[in-house]
Amino acid sequence: MMVRKTRTMRRDTAIPAVWTIVRALPGRRALGALLFSGAILSGCQSLFDQAYTPNVSPSDSPQIVDEVQKNDPRAQMGAREHPRIVASYGGEYRDAKTERLVARIAGALTSVSENPNQSFRITILNSPAINAFALPGGYLYVTRGLLALANDASEVAAVLSHEMGHVTANHGIERQRREEAEVIASRVVAEVLSSDLAGKQALARGKLRLAAFSRQQELQADVIGVRMLGEAGYDPYAAARFLDSMAAYARYSAVDPDNDQSLDFLSSHPNSAQRVDLARRHARNFGQEGTVGDKGRDYYIAGIDGLLYGDSPQEGYVRGQTFLHGGLGIRFDVPPDFRIDNKVEAVLATGPGETAVRFDGVAAGDNDNLPNYLTSGWVAGLQPETVREIQVNGMPAATARASAERWDFDVTVIRVDNQIFRFLTAVPKGSPALDTTAEILRSTFRRMTPQEIATLKPLRVRIVTATKDDTIASLSARVMGTDRKLDLFKLINALPAGATISPGQKFKIISE
Repeated sequence: MMVRKTRTMRRDTAIPAVWTIVRALPGRRALGALLFSGAILSGCQSLFDQAYTPNVSPSDSPQIVDEVQKNDPRAQMGAREHPRIVASYGGEYRDAKTERLVARIAGALTSVSENPNQSFRITILNSPAINAFALPGGYLYVTRGLLALANDASEVAAVLSHEMGHVTANHGIERQRREEAEVIASRVVAEVLSSDLAGKQALARGKLRLAAFSRQQELQADVIGVRMLGEAGYDPYAAARFLDSMAAYARYSAVDPDNDQSLDFLSSHPNSAQRVDLARRHARNFGQEGTVGDKGRDYYIAGIDGLLYGDSPQEGYVRGQTFLHGGLGIRFDVPPDFRIDNKVEAVLATGPGETAVRFDGVAAGDNDNLPNYLTSGWVAGLQPETVREIQVNGMPAATARASAERWDFDVTVIRVDNQIFRFLTAVPKGSPALDTTAEILRSTFRRMTPQEIATLKPLRVRIVTATKDDTIASLSARVMGTDRKLDLFKLINALPAGATISPGQKFKIISE
């Protein structure tokens, strides 16, 4: 969708640049040995000829974003990176109600933008990550995961105004200059996966991780964003409120205190306390908290009712210790105490003792002989004498061992129809966990039954109204997809310690 500032726009348009939270996983260092292989999904750009503006007559000559941006060198920079970003985040999230909601929120922001000539190309990304970011030339992105975490329109407006601040301050240009001086190399890919495609994908995702603004730029964008919030009529304190929510999400996700936090949102941004204090100080220019601005809660929660939450059907689902993919018709379990992270490029799982698993699939093509496929060069460090042909629950398969630096690997490939599915299990050298982990993966990998596929449904945000008999405990018990029901319920509804509920209040739960 495209948004451009015009005199006719009110609070009725849409916009998303880097409020990233990366879910920390146990054994992040072990995961480094497994990352970056498999296919990246392709995505296509959704365009709207004009912004959503109720009670405004359509233009006789609507402006198309490509026409507006065709002579803008900054937009050309953003255009080069756009397909890569969309693919890395699972494609676009297509839902008319969600797009209208984001458009309504951003309309007021475009009307108070610091650059009246700036056009924006907005993409809602089909990712559960908590993320929003910008590229030069007005390429703006917000994930459905961020929309699910927010509790009112002003909180989303706080994120979008912050990202618009990056664009109007030309922070993206400065960031790109820094990136061009970086040499991004994936040593792990060179050591373990020889695939040229894997190298290219590692490079793409490495660039995304480096695409962080400086702390000074983040603070500057915060100041711009709070000003835009207040001038647009939103609650100017929403920025501080949502920063608190994101910090709470980071704590919720980082269940292991020994995690490598190098990819965490807070590691590349000003600390939360500093940003919250700055946001509140600038919000006071508009009045006392609770007395100024519109939160827009009612229309916001109505707008996200039914929003896809967590894994998408195209990527498969994680249910406890099990990964299931209805489209591919396959499932497998990971050992107890393992945690699964379902990424676009692969399924990753981590467990005790820096044990890690990577699972992906490729087209089988002419690879009828699985032992030959194992030794065809896509796994560096493979030990040819360990290659064995086996059966996995009636399906042809093969296994082998590989070694790289301080890691031992079990590599198992299984053919299902025209697909080859690949397990790569990594442990520190000499660890006995290699055999037990790989055997659990192989023994539980099987085809799904038609009944299992039919009953597999995605999780969604559902809005429920509390009754006189409801409590926080009773409402949180309805949350699905996690064994931490109470924690997740409090998180997505931003409930403080000691909070109570009243009949008639509306809350978010996660269910099918």
